Amino acid sequence: MTDIVKAIVAINPNAEVCVDDESVDKITWVNNTPVISKEDILAKQAELQAEYDAKQYQRDRTKR
Repeated sequence: MTDIVKAIVAINPNAEVCVDDESVDKITWVNNTPVISKEDILAKQAELQAEYDAKQYQRDRTKR
């Protein structure tokens, strides 16, 4: 699952989309899925990345 799709699904777990070239400008919304703004997708993507980065210490500790 691409980062853009992860962000979309985090906002709307029932979303059905196709994303070309991993670009928020190339999203096809399928089966009447409500469109989510590019700004909301990018904000959620940044939030998910921040959460992932914040848990790096935990991931590093489990490798020991």
